[in-house]
Amino acid sequence: MIVITGATGNVGRPLVAALAEAGERVTAVSRRPAPDAGPTGVRTVAADLGDAASLRPALEGADALFLMVPPDVLGGGGGPDEIVKTAVSSGVRKVVVLSSQINGTRPQAGSHRALRVWEEAVQGSGLDWTVLRPGSFASNALGWADSVRAERTVYAPFGEVALPVVDPADLAEVAAVVLREEGHAGRVHELTGPVAVSPREQAAALGAALGVPLTFVELTRAQARARMVEFLPEAVADGTLDILGAPLAAEQRVSPAVEALLGRAPRSFRAWADRAAAAFR
Repeated sequence: MIVITGATGNVGRPLVAALAEAGERVTAVSRRPAPDAGPTGVRTVAADLGDAASLRPALEGADALFLMVPPDVLGGGGGPDEIVKTAVSSGVRKVVVLSSQINGTRPQAGSHRALRVWEEAVQGSGLDWTVLRPGSFASNALGWADSVRAERTVYAPFGEVALPVVDPADLAEVAAVVLREEGHAGRVHELTGPVAVSPREQAAALGAALGVPLTFVELTRAQARARMVEFLPEAVADGTLDILGAPLAAEQRVSPAVEALLGRAPRSFRAWADRAAAAFR
């Protein structure tokens, strides 16, 4: 059995679906499972990574565990050690943790230190571990949904700075491969999209998907930060803006990992926009 935390999120939901379609026994874990939290036959359990004891019932009979750590847990709501101990004592053999590219490209960055702590705990667990380090998500563009619906306008900083944003559906497919197959233990996979695309280009692609022109308004860093700290810790907002505004060459590089693992090119931002268009209408 494979246990998926964050099962109702942008990565968790398609991951649960992919595993169930492949015939795996799946337990979908989230704090508040939705009535449609998974396909027929998927077991749903309410649990919180900030409370290791709540996870124990979900891990009964589990062979593999996927960890997607929510921001509030990263911000101090709980640490990884008890989660790892609970996984080990429950008989879990394999653990996959969703981390961030920044932990490879900027290993001293304070903004994502909490995720590095989870990586280190998993790597020292004695389990077969794999770390997934995606770059920026294509789905971050959902933050534009309100202004696109109301004003047909995208507000974003660093309009011309391009990054190879990755589709969460690709992350889900990669995670499914790593969870189901052998040969990934002790490996770190950096995951990106197929080509670097700027916020201005993303706005144009989104407009094309919607069939309407969108106006792009470039924010200053300060303006963008003021918006981001409404839903992110200040340190994480600052670290994210560092990448968005002054990416390292390694952060603009297209990783071959998605294609190597899936046998096809990563999905484009436009493909994500086509699927997500309803959220912007």
